[in-house]
Order: sequence, then C-alpha cells, then structure tokens
Amino acid sequence: MLPLDRLLAERGGSSPIRVGMVGAGAAGRAIALHLAGSVPGIRLVAIANRTVANARRAFAAAGNPPVTEVATGEQLDRVISHGRCAVTADATALITANLIQVIIEVTGTVEYAAHVVTSALEHRKHVVLVNAELDATVGPILARRAREQGVVLTNTDGDEPGVAMTLLRYLRSIGLRPVAAGNLKGLVDHYRTPETQRAFAERYGQNPQKAASFADATKLSMEATILANATGFRVGKRGMYGPACADVREIATRLPAEDMLSGGLVDYALDAAPYTGAFVIVHEPDPAKQRLLAYGKMGDGPFYVFYTPFHLPHLQIAATIGRAVLLHDATVSPLDGAGPVCETVAIAKRDLRAGEQLDGVGGFCAYGLIDNADAAAAQDALPMGVAEGCRVTRDIPRDTALTYADVELPPDRLIDELRREQQAALLSTAPSREP
Repeated sequence: MLPLDRLLAERGGSSPIRVGMVGAGAAGRAIALHLAGSVPGIRLVAIANRTVANARRAFAAAGNPPVTEVATGEQLDRVISHGRCAVTADATALITANLIQVIIEVTGTVEYAAHVVTSALEHRKHVVLVNAELDATVGPILARRAREQGVVLTNTDGDEPGVAMTLLRYLRSIGLRPVAAGNLKGLVDHYRTPETQRAFAERYGQNPQKAASFADATKLSMEATILANATGFRVGKRGMYGPACADVREIATRLPAEDMLSGGLVDYALDAAPYTGAFVIVHEPDPAKQRLLAYGKMGDGPFYVFYTPFHLPHLQIAATIGRAVLLHDATVSPLDGAGPVCETVAIAKRDLRAGEQLDGVGGFCAYGLIDNADAAAAQDALPMGVAEGCRVTRDIPRDTALTYADVELPPDRLIDELRREQQAALLSTAPSREP
C-alpha cells in the first residue's frame, strides 16, 4: 500500500530512523527484540525505564552488546553518535536527545505517560503510542498538540485499532464504503481481577493487572474508543453489542443495519474464528456490484466483511514508525480538529464503599465500557483512564457507572488538566450521528 520497504531500505545504511522507547515491560521487551536489529532503516537506540535493570534486560534479550547508562540528552547523543545503545531511568534524556526522532510510549500508564508524551511533543518528537489507556483518555487533545508542533502522534499498527484502521483506509482507497469496524475477542468477563488472571499473567510474563484489563472489557473498550475517534464511528449502545459468532464473517448480519448506515459503528465479534485480528464491514447497495462480490466468494451482501487474521504489535509497529517519519502519516489518530467521538467510562466492578481509593485499569474496583462521548458527557461519567487514585465519596453499587460527582480527584494531575482542555476545546466538535 505504501512504499515503506524501499524507503526504509534507503535509510538502512548510515541514516536509520533512531527510536527511543519508554517502558520495558512485556510489550516493550517484545518490541526491543524485533527492533534491535531486524528492521532495515529503523534502529532502537535507547530505552528509558524507571527500573534501569529492566531496560538493560530488554536490550540483552535482543542480543545487543553491553549498553551505556546515561542521565541526560547530551550524554545520549554522544553514545548514539558512537554507534552504541543506551539505557536510562529518566525518559527526559530520550526526549531531549537531538539524535532521536521517535518516542515509543509503552508503559501502559496514564499520568506518567501523559508527562512523557506532552514533553515529547513539545520537543517535536514523533510519538508512537502502544498505550491504549492514554490514547482513549486524551488522544484527541494530544493529537491536536502534535499537529501544532508539526509532528505525528499515532497509535500503532499491530494493536487492533491500527490493524482495523489500516484495513479500513485500504478499503476506502479502492472505492468501498466502510460502515463498521472492530476487534475479535475471545472472552469478556467484567469481574475478572488481577487475582483471577495471575496464573495466566505469570505464564506469559505479563502484569496481572494488565491481564485483567484484557479480560474485563476495559482494554477492548479503550481500543474501540481509539478506533471510534479515528473514524467518527459511534457505538450502538454502551459496551457495544459484541455478538457471538462462529466466524467473523457472520458479524455482517449480527449488527443493526440502521446503526451501520447512520454514520458507522465500532463493535466486536465474540469468540469468532479466526479468533484474532480485526474486521471492517463495507456496504454495497448496487446489485451489479453485489453479483461480482458474490462471484468473489464475499457473500450475498449488501454488507461484506473484510478482516485481517492477525495482530502482532511488536512486528507491525515498524510500519507505523516508518509511516510517521518518512510519510508524516499516522496509522491511527483522532480525526483532525474533531473532539472525542467515544469515551471509556468507569463502571463499578463490585460494590464500592465511601472512602475507597480506586485502583485503575484492570484492578479490583472498576472496569471500563465504551460509550458515545455525548452520552458520557451528559452523565458527567468518570473516564476509566482517570479513575486510578480517585477516592469514592459515596457507596456505589456494582455495575453502576461512576460520575465525577462520585469521586474526589487526586490533586495536581496533568491528566485532569488535559481532560479539561480536551473538553473545552474539542468536545463540541465531535462528529454528529448523521452521515
């Protein structure tokens, strides 16, 4: 679709795209393993992690020679100029280094990541978010800041929003009309916790709280929010429909046609083969064109399912990096100038008592569900991305949506400032439901 192979090959000699990564958890280690030497034209030169030993471990697992620990951008530039790689406890070193062009944010945090990303944009670095938590919460205002600085802020190909958006853009480019898009999901259980997911997390080297967010619908909802904000598509109801399907191609007949045709829909297929990847539904009303699609084994229409049967963030991120730097193109980013189309709102995972402190994404207290931004605003719903650290001010029954009136926010958080800026500047510009 894009000449990235040739463009990256041309950069593969003495001028590779130099990348710095913030975070060295399971996702960061996988990215380091691939980017450390496999991709022509891209070089991972530095990793920042608050525990420096984990950054060293990520480079070592990728087969890198010993790395140099640095504390400042100037020190990092010297290390890079000598062809070496570096680690640091301070992400500011990556952000201020002149020789780094792209920052990958892969911590999965919200408040810490907000500081990293806003600073990176101020220093005119391209930013690749492997962080649905941050993107779903303040992606629109961060994208606006990126455009003001003349750089690219993007979520990544390989995560489902990027896989779906890459497919959707291709389908638009060949003259088809996408009307729905989303994920394939094997399990949704709102009451999963870090304890129920501990064995799974240990088996795959993951954080149990992160694993719980995969199962309890929070990550699913945040990924759908990112896709909604990039397409203008909305949800048919809070939490999406999520029909069970034996095969993803069945979803064309399982979602309401009126929702798809009145501005587009984000949703998911539950337990559907091929069990991973992302789908896009297109609408084709012309009988002659329907006959050709039927001949091509696409079904009888008028809705047709296209899908990508894999999502591999640690591999596909390379395309996102190349597109950002060489083509100034975001894989998946909120619509230019538009406010949030959807939000992921916090729902009580159990009965909550006044005085309790919420433990955030994937915790014991709340799960996140996607909703349309106008509906969430009308309820003054608490975004899941700002829930961590909030103190509940009254008893909340299980499965009740939390509102700002139900909690006391921690003081002096950047994420709350960004939310206020986003609401003031962009919410009134969210796309309407009309096509």
